[in-house]
Amino acid sequence: MAYNVLGTELVPCSYDPLTGFFRDGCCNTSDEDVGAHVVCVRVTAEFLAFSKECGNDLSTPLPEARFRGLKPGDRWCLCALRWKQACDAGAAPVVVLEATHERALEYVSLEALRAHAKNPVG
Repeated sequence: MAYNVLGTELVPCSYDPLTGFFRDGCCNTSDEDVGAHVVCVRVTAEFLAFSKECGNDLSTPLPEARFRGLKPGDRWCLCALRWKQACDAGAAPVVVLEATHERALEYVSLEALRAHAKNPVG
């Protein structure tokens, strides 16, 4: 069983668009997930622009990869260090704590995640 940053069972992040390192809808992870796609976020236009400027265009569709592109409001399992980078730049997307894998705490503090949470709990 996987746990979230609150110490409870990890809940799904998104099935539409289908997200996660394993494309299972959850921010599950393993040693193969070098990018640590563990922070469940609700993307914003500001974050999508920031990510594109950093060389990671998440808004442009890539049909060959079965990726429709993200739009503001979509939930997505984001790399922990990309979230931290966006946070440091003032462009952090909203965090969904219940769907954020506990491994995120290896990269960012619970306080930082809570400060950007959709519904700060726990």
